[in-house]
Amino acid sequence: MTNTSDTLQTIEITTTAGAVRGRWREGSAAFLGVPFAEPPVGDLRFAPPVPHRPWDGVRDALEFAATPQRVALSEVTIIPEPSIPGESTLNVNVFTPSPAEPADGGLPVLVWIHGGGYVAGSPASPWYDGAAFNRDGVVTVSISYRLGFDGFGWISDAPHNRGVLDWILALEWVRDNIRAFGGDPSRVTIAGQSAGGGAVLTLLSVPRAQALFSQVISLSGPPTEMSLDQSEATGRRLAWLGGVQATRAGLAALAEERVLELQAQVSSVGQEQESADPLSGLTALLGDGLVLGPVIDGDLVPRSTMDALRAGQGADKALLLGATDHEFNMMLAGAKDHLPSVAEPAILLRLGVSPEAAESYNAGHPGLGTAQMLGQFVTDRMFRAPALHLAEARAGSTAPTWLYRFGWRSPITGDAGHCLDVPFFFDVLAAERVHAITGSEPPQSLAADVHGAAVSFIRDGQPGWEAWDPDTRETRMYDVPSSNIADGYADVRTFQTAPIAG
Repeated sequence: MTNTSDTLQTIEITTTAGAVRGRWREGSAAFLGVPFAEPPVGDLRFAPPVPHRPWDGVRDALEFAATPQRVALSEVTIIPEPSIPGESTLNVNVFTPSPAEPADGGLPVLVWIHGGGYVAGSPASPWYDGAAFNRDGVVTVSISYRLGFDGFGWISDAPHNRGVLDWILALEWVRDNIRAFGGDPSRVTIAGQSAGGGAVLTLLSVPRAQALFSQVISLSGPPTEMSLDQSEATGRRLAWLGGVQATRAGLAALAEERVLELQAQVSSVGQEQESADPLSGLTALLGDGLVLGPVIDGDLVPRSTMDALRAGQGADKALLLGATDHEFNMMLAGAKDHLPSVAEPAILLRLGVSPEAAESYNAGHPGLGTAQMLGQFVTDRMFRAPALHLAEARAGSTAPTWLYRFGWRSPITGDAGHCLDVPFFFDVLAAERVHAITGSEPPQSLAADVHGAAVSFIRDGQPGWEAWDPDTRETRMYDVPSSNIADGYADVRTFQTAPIAG
C-alpha cells in the first residue's frame, strides 16, 4: 500500500510481527528501525534475544531507531555512526527497490554488520545507505546488535556470545520476512567491515547459522581468537572494579553509564597510545587481541575461525575477503614524540617478535619512520596475513574464495587506511564526512570497481576475477586503475609462523 502526501510518500509492508510504514525515496524504499527483538532491558539485558512480540496497527519505520552504541568511540572508527537513545535497540533497516512479495524467487539480499571493535558502531550511518545496491538490484539490510560488555562480556550465569545470538536472530528475521520486501531468503550474502568483517567470519564458523546465508564478504575482518578463559578473566575484573559479583543480578545493579566506564578500563580498544610507553597497549593488542568480542565457547562458537575453516566449516559458501594496504599505519601518529624517528629492528623485539623476524621485517620496509613501521606491522599482523591464511585454510573448499587488496591512497592521509574502502563499497561518495578522508574528488571509477564487484558477487557469485588457488594466488588490487596481480599477499606469507610470542 502506498500513501502520498505533499511532503512524504510512504509504503506499508506486513512482517511476521505486524505492518510497518516505510518511506519512498528516488528508486527505492527505506524501512528504518524495524525491531527484530524485544528491548534488551530488565530481565532480558543479559539474556538471549527474544523475537519481538506482534503489534497492532501500522508501525512507523521512517526514522532510525535507538542504537546499542551510547557514545561514539572516535578512536575505533572514522565513519559517522550516530548514537540514538532509547531502549528498543535491536533493529533492522531495510532498503529495497522492489517493496512487494515477488512472484518469482526475488532479488538477492545483502545483510550488513557494522564494525567498531565490538564496542562501538551504529547501523544508522549514512555510509551504510543501501540506495546504490538497490539501484543495482540488491535488497540491503543493516542490523544492530548488543555491543561491549552487554553483548560479549562473561557473566557466570548468562549465556556467552549474546551479540552473536543477536546476529543470528536478525538473520532469522531476514529469512522469515525478506520476501515481503522483494528479497530472496535463499540468496543472502552477509557482509561487514572491521569488527563486522570479523563477525561474518565468526558466523561462517557457527554451525547454527549455516542455513541463514549463502555467501560472505569480509572487509578488513580480523578473525576472533578469544578464549573462554580470557573472556572470564575480563568479566571478573570488570565486576571486581565495579564492586559487584560477576552475575546477572550483580552487574544489573550497575547503571549503564558505569558499565561503559568499567568497560573502557578493561578494553584494549580506545586506550591511549600517546603515553610515555606507547608500545604497552600495542603489545597487549597483538598478544591478547580484543578483550570484548565473540568467544570460543565450545558450544555456539565451537572453535576459532581459522580452525573451523581448516576443518571444512562453511566450505559450501563462497567467500570474498581482503584488507586495505595500510589499515592501522596512522594508529601511533600521536605518539611520534615518544618513539625513535628511525625504525629499528629492536623496536619489534619489545612486541615479542623474534630477532630474525624483526630484522627481516625492518629490511622489507625501508624508509618508514618508527610509528609508520609499527602501524604497518599491526596492519600485516592483524588484517593482511589473516586474510591470506583464511584463503589458504579454504583451499579444499567446494565453494571458491576471492582475495582483494584496497591500495588506493587517500590524498588526505597519504595511505590506504582503515575504513577508507567503505564509501567505495556502498558507492556513497557524496555522503557526510566522506570527503574528509577521500579528498574533494574521490575517484568514481574506483567506486564502480569496488561496488560493482560486490554487486556481481552478491547477484552472480562471481566478483570478476579468478578465484584464489594455491598455484596462481590471483588477487584483485583496487586502485586507479584497478588490476589483477599474482600472489598479492606474498609479503605477509612469512607471518604463517606467527612472530608474536605467547
